Amino acid sequence: MDSITAYNGGAVLAMTGKECVAIASDRRFGVKLHTLGTDFTRIFDMGPHMYIGYSGLGTDVQTVQERLSFRKNFYELREGRKMHPNTFSHMVANFLYEHRFGPYFIEPVIAGLDPITFEPIVGGMDLIGCVSFPTDFVVGGTCTEQLYGMCESLWRPKMDPEDLFECASQALVNAFDRDAISGWGATVYIIEKDKVTVRTLKTRMD
Repeated sequence: MDSITAYNGGAVLAMTGKECVAIASDRRFGVKLHTLGTDFTRIFDMGPHMYIGYSGLGTDVQTVQERLSFRKNFYELREGRKMHPNTFSHMVANFLYEHRFGPYFIEPVIAGLDPITFEPIVGGMDLIGCVSFPTDFVVGGTCTEQLYGMCESLWRPKMDPEDLFECASQALVNAFDRDAISGWGATVYIIEKDKVTVRTLKTRMD
């Protein structure tokens, strides 16, 4: 817990399904082991079929979100079209790399659907924008090791939206139950080609 990225705690994951994708995060906001709030927003809507979630320092989450929203809106105004999730991921990576000598202490996770094929896209990056696009899941936050273990145990290819929700929820909840500085409820987004379902989970509050 010496890392500044763990100062406020938090956990986030994104996971692929069959023509659907999930992104989920916990709801705790704290200062080290002291819990201050249980309704902190880590996931943001960035357009049709595209969401971004952040783990890391809470103030940097809010700052980066405002700046990325500006850049995305400017791109769409100039180009006259919506931004593709892959394009958005590289824009985020470029933004973080621009600030590599004084980085924002966040680890973004991006989830979206290809607007034409509706294939799921998930991406994750570190605080200086080194991006990866796995085909299964991506995780971030203070319980990363536990998240990897749960996701590797539960994930399987081509899950339908209900199975994807169950898998993402169980992976996140069971992982942050083993982490003292994340948890206190969770928010799960299931993104499909024609709708987005948002569910709030009640968990252990101790």
